Formats: sequence, C-alpha cells, structure tokens
Amino acid sequence: MPVISRFYGIVIKMYLRKKEHNPPHIHAIYGEYIGMFAISSGEMFEGDMPPKGQALVKEFIEHYRERLLLMWDTQQFEVLPPIG
Repeated sequence: MPVISRFYGIVIKMYLRKKEHNPPHIHAIYGEYIGMFAISSGEMFEGDMPPKGQALVKEFIEHYRERLLLMWDTQQFEVLPPIG
C-alpha cells in the first residue's frame, strides 16, 4: 500500500486495487490508531482514530479530493505535500 502523504504524525496510504476496495477511500495511521476515510465525504467509516486526527484527515481529503479520486481511478499514485 503506497504512502500518499505524511503530516502531523499521520500517514496516509491508498490501496491501488479499486475494484476490490470500493468505495473510494484512504487509510490513515496515527500512532496506534487507524481509520478508513471515504474520499467523497472525508468521513471515517471504519477505525478508531480520535476526533483530532479525524479532523486533520478530513482537511487533507478536502484539500486533495480531486487528486485522490484521480489516483483511485487511474491506479497511479503520487506523493502529496503535507497540509498545514
């Protein structure tokens, strides 16, 4: 699973097998916490990440939504600069 970005101790990753992993989403790791976040809404739909981490990931998704969806669709990832 490629690393897409790192910021504030959060690592953002994406599986590049969209047909097996819908809906389009990213994985976020924040210390011992993990979360899966929908690209369309920025909301966590699975995981145990605390609210502060969730807010940072949602901000990241809102900032990069179009590029994240393009990566999901093309299966070609890029490393995105951190937010902040």
